[in-house]
Amino acid sequence: MKVMDKVVDDMFLSVLKSMDAEKAHDLSVRTLARGMGPTLPPPDHPALGVTVWGKRFINPLGLAAGYDKNALVPDACLRMGFGHVEVGGVTPRAQEGNDPPRLFRLPEDGAIINRMGLNNEGMVVVYQRLAKRVRYDDRGFVGVNLAKNADTPNDRAASDYATLAALLHPYCDFMVLNLSSPNTEGLCELQDPASLRAIIRRVRAATPDDAPPLLLKMSPDLTEAQMDDLAGVAVEPENPLDGIICVNTTTTRPEGLRNPIKDQPGGLSGMPIKALSLARLRSMADRLYGRVPLVSVGGVDCAADVIERLRAGASLVQLYTALAYCGHRLIPLIKTDLIKAMREQDIGSIEEIIGADLRGQAA
Repeated sequence: MKVMDKVVDDMFLSVLKSMDAEKAHDLSVRTLARGMGPTLPPPDHPALGVTVWGKRFINPLGLAAGYDKNALVPDACLRMGFGHVEVGGVTPRAQEGNDPPRLFRLPEDGAIINRMGLNNEGMVVVYQRLAKRVRYDDRGFVGVNLAKNADTPNDRAASDYATLAALLHPYCDFMVLNLSSPNTEGLCELQDPASLRAIIRRVRAATPDDAPPLLLKMSPDLTEAQMDDLAGVAVEPENPLDGIICVNTTTTRPEGLRNPIKDQPGGLSGMPIKALSLARLRSMADRLYGRVPLVSVGGVDCAADVIERLRAGASLVQLYTALAYCGHRLIPLIKTDLIKAMREQDIGSIEEIIGADLRGQAA
């Protein structure tokens, strides 16, 4: 990166950090939409490539859902250096979400609390944008995070998810069932086995056999028994899941948070959930590694975190909160550090790292 580019980036990030959190988020998206984001990066080192669901990801890093809610800038996000981007959450009908203020920075803790409520422009707008994209697999993949409308009763939720999948599946590379946002009343209840089965069944019926992979984004606040149930449903032969994203934001508040607004209602993300996210990944890997691909998200902000998640059984790793604090230069830095760590340990492909802890291998 040129020195002047770095100076401009630093100034813009400083401006964003000085603004209201939601306004800063909206400004960053609008800036990318106007073409003022990163240019096409150089090709990734081949050793960073990962094959999941028969797709060759150029690297294991992904941008988690919540940033590009309305599919305005998926390609600009890929140009930051991600191997995949998850847009959304998207609901069938547009909805405004919860009343502001609803997004809070906790800079002392490297965290964010959000109670956005899945505000978005609705599936038709997202469909129109995704349908116009020119897709280049060698530049990364785009998934869509699907959610029911807040005013849809839980007993009709399956219809919302089926409607979303039927419209959007031709225009994305994977789909994610969001049943775990803590900011939509009753949504997390849909992770119970009966509801989850019904939703998967309806989505499968609404899409062709060659539809993109179907994933579930799980809550970090599930009990061991609930994770047992979820894992069982994931591998049922009738309507299995193709992957699980571990995890969404948490309503718990770990000890040690320093910011005085730490008890604001909403989902906590970032550094304070690093240990919780890793623990949930390990729990699901113990149940599903080798049968259902896992994606890890929560508290990731460096190459060491990525390696730790891959070793623990994740095939892909996502981040978001760290991007809000560090800016887009974090992504090439992580990839550079990954290659450096692999060379130091004589690892020829990052795929050798995946599941190393479960196989008892050094990496």
